[in-house]
Amino acid sequence: MGKRLRGAKSICCCASPRFSSSSISSFSWHEEDIWTEIAKYLDGKSLVMLAATSKWFLRVVMDESVWKFACLRDLQVPDCSETAFKWINLYASAFGGSHSYDFRQKEKHIDWMRIGAFCINSSDAFLMENLICPSKLPKEDTMQNMLNTYGSCVLHNIKTGIWIADLQLVRCPVCDLNTCDGTMQVLDVRHVELFLTEGYQTGSWEYKLIGSHDIRKHSDSASGGIFDIKYLKSPSTAELFNLKSWVGSPNDWQPKAMVTYHAVAINTNLQENEGLHIKYHVMTSGDTGEVVSIRISQQLL
Repeated sequence: MGKRLRGAKSICCCASPRFSSSSISSFSWHEEDIWTEIAKYLDGKSLVMLAATSKWFLRVVMDESVWKFACLRDLQVPDCSETAFKWINLYASAFGGSHSYDFRQKEKHIDWMRIGAFCINSSDAFLMENLICPSKLPKEDTMQNMLNTYGSCVLHNIKTGIWIADLQLVRCPVCDLNTCDGTMQVLDVRHVELFLTEGYQTGSWEYKLIGSHDIRKHSDSASGGIFDIKYLKSPSTAELFNLKSWVGSPNDWQPKAMVTYHAVAINTNLQENEGLHIKYHVMTSGDTGEVVSIRISQQLL
């Protein structure tokens, strides 16, 4: 015979809280602030795809803060200046796969690689063809004299803000022969707004030669650097002068590059040669006269 229950209690209802759809009614799937923050962690392609799903997401994704965050994040630079253009346009310009030779001298272009981005906070830049930190800055009366004496120069009236750096490989600029094997390495940097300006798009802004220099003996490498002069002696910039950490072994012929928050440098080890011809070009804004692009080109003699 089975045992009897100790208590005389009958079956009772569960006292746990009942599920109700009203308990989640306070959460809104269309909370704009939440989706704005989520959008900041998507890449450009994903942002465009999200914007295409609905008008509501289009409005969220087109918020300037979203594209500013994405642009600074993907360029890996701090917020160092104001801009006259929308951040979505700056993002498209920076990551659309275009480079300066797409607009000019396209027939001379061979190959390129994106180095990265850096900031120029002061209006002065230091340009050099060797990567040895100077004990003092050159103070010759002309740009050409600085290059002849030091192999470096100071450039004034630089447009402050974010700059993008590319390494270009182009055909010999001297001749038009298809059989010519001559090539030229170009450290090509530009202000992030350059491709969006009317003067650049119409072709009214052109590159101008500001100086040249010949090294008439064997050169172990073709190197160059562009520095925000205010941060020339900063700890982060000092990494560029530690060549053993990034230029590769002497028999490594592949170009190498390094970028920090306020500088960029390149180096390509060379085989036996008779020297280098180095040229410095700048492009200035037709509106303000500020330097908006710089090129340091190097070709074997």
